[in-house]
Amino acid sequence: MIDLSLKILLVDDDPDILELLEYNLQKEGFQIRTAENGLLGIQVAQDFLPDMILMDIMMPVMDGIEAGRIIKQSKELKNSYLIFLTARTEEYSEVAAFDIGANDYIIKPVKPRALISRIKAVFQRNIAETLEEEKVVLEDLIINRQNYSIAVKESSWTLPKKEFDLLMFFVSNPNKVYTRDEILSSVWGKGIHVTERTVDVHIRKIREKIGEDYIRTIKGVGYLFSRN
Repeated sequence: MIDLSLKILLVDDDPDILELLEYNLQKEGFQIRTAENGLLGIQVAQDFLPDMILMDIMMPVMDGIEAGRIIKQSKELKNSYLIFLTARTEEYSEVAAFDIGANDYIIKPVKPRALISRIKAVFQRNIAETLEEEKVVLEDLIINRQNYSIAVKESSWTLPKKEFDLLMFFVSNPNKVYTRDEILSSVWGKGIHVTERTVDVHIRKIREKIGEDYIRTIKGVGYLFSRN
């Protein structure tokens, strides 16, 4: 599952394109900011700290390639995904984009649904790569997959296997509500005779270590994990 509270900055000098993309991406749940040229895009990015930047190339004041180069050299923004969305079809423009660290290069026009699919694919690859690593870092929570340990600020614990499995289930499936029965089936397996209360007890024990912010109770439904 993709965390749709992720932040995306749109940089384009065409107000119609900005309006169209902003509407469709907000409808998907993304947080959106916009800018009309490369220089303004840099300024907004420094304040907004987006997870992804969609940027045109041909813009007034500062073109997208130069703006992208400055963004990728910024300590705060170098890990933001950079996707160029442009009418430029020349090979040298595409090469220049990837040379400065672009993650994708998309030729206009593009249908909003297709663009959203490309955006989600980029984020999904990041989640998959993160979960394959030995350590998963989420804000102040560090999860070590090798030794079943977690660390929060100055404290650390080694979790019992089922607590660790439950935590990793939530980390792998953020921002989706799961019922207790769904959690039991996914973590304990079908045909295992444990009660729904077992889920509550394990979540309480995890919360005692990582705090209340990550795993939220959705009254009358179940639980939701937020990676923010």
